[in-house]
Amino acid sequence: MSNQTPNAFKDLHETAARVRRSARVLAYQSAAAKNDALAHVAASLRASAPSILEANQKDLVRGREKGLDAAFLDRLELTTERIEGMAAAIEEVIALSDPVGRVDSTWVRPNGLRVGKRRIPLGVIGIIYESRPNVTSDAAALCLKSGNGVILKGGSDAFESNRAIYAAIRAGLEASDLPAEAAAAVGFVDTTDRAAVGELLKLEKFIDVIIPRGGHKLIRYVTENSLIPVIKHDHGICHGVVDGSARAEVVDAVILNSKVARPGVCNAMETLLVLENARQTHLPRLLGLLADAGVRLHLCEKSLAAAKAAGLGADSYVAATEDDYHAEYLSLELAVAVVPDLSAAIAHIRTYGSNHTEILLTEDYSQSERFQLEVDSSVVMINASSRFSDGGQLGLGAEIGISTSKMHAYGPMGIDELTTTKFVVLGAGQIRD
Repeated sequence: MSNQTPNAFKDLHETAARVRRSARVLAYQSAAAKNDALAHVAASLRASAPSILEANQKDLVRGREKGLDAAFLDRLELTTERIEGMAAAIEEVIALSDPVGRVDSTWVRPNGLRVGKRRIPLGVIGIIYESRPNVTSDAAALCLKSGNGVILKGGSDAFESNRAIYAAIRAGLEASDLPAEAAAAVGFVDTTDRAAVGELLKLEKFIDVIIPRGGHKLIRYVTENSLIPVIKHDHGICHGVVDGSARAEVVDAVILNSKVARPGVCNAMETLLVLENARQTHLPRLLGLLADAGVRLHLCEKSLAAAKAAGLGADSYVAATEDDYHAEYLSLELAVAVVPDLSAAIAHIRTYGSNHTEILLTEDYSQSERFQLEVDSSVVMINASSRFSDGGQLGLGAEIGISTSKMHAYGPMGIDELTTTKFVVLGAGQIRD
């Protein structure tokens, strides 16, 4: 950490204070005003694509010079298509119903008091994230739509990209009809000094909740040092479980997509569990398909024997260690274990999982029901790829992240999860005895 004193973070304190003031104004803006602002932000992102790509190239060059791995660089890289995807995600948020002001439930007490629970913004949210620049626009859009102020602290490896995206966001907001006081509700920590994270975590006067997104070290640092409540978005040790009743074509498609489609993201499968009743019917074929796709396999004793019997090249697999089942590879590597039955698979997930996403491939209804009931992860899927564990794919529009803690949201967080409720009580002069 830097030796800078808190005075060195005067700009950060001023940013946090400004966002706090602006959030109070943003909280009661109409859905139409917020949607207009978001439309301008999407247009500004598209118009700013050349400058964003230029900034991203600086980050990529620096990343390659530092020797960052391919998975990290993939998360860092922006393309014209990815920037268009960022703008399109904002337009999906525009199309969502505004939760602010919605009355979720009402009831009448015996004394005639009418009690309701009305949705309100959380306030100001501090987002601390690492390599993915699209988080900058996703987080800003979701917070704006849900009436929250936001302070964005991206990683140093994506600093130039995040700064360029933030400039586009600010330009869009300033061109919109949103009042200037509300348009200032998006803030950016404009420094690569790592000590800024520690300083941000002390600003409980201005920030209501911290959401960290990144590796285990970042999450641990934030949770151990924050004076502000934290909603963890921890690493993704996602499991795929194959039951003997599953159809081969479903197993092959789902397992390959879960591991190979984009291995460097948190919803990629990291461990494959094959039940004993699927060892003969599915395991040899799956190992061959994964090896052919370039996946390096970390195999238990039984799956190692299956790989040798199937004639897989020795360079495509190694014997698994205990650490392999704790690993979030974020690359074309996969831990594999044969387990006796579904009970053993669930026990394995409880031991090694990170409460992110688990999938079961089965045609057995009772197995499906049991998996849904007993697996406690934030997303549980039956016969579908783990890659669907994503706010956009699940109909939330963009997402702020995937919460792996249960307070106050669990799983992909969209605009509803960025609000809370307050009690509104309507009376006619009642007094308490």
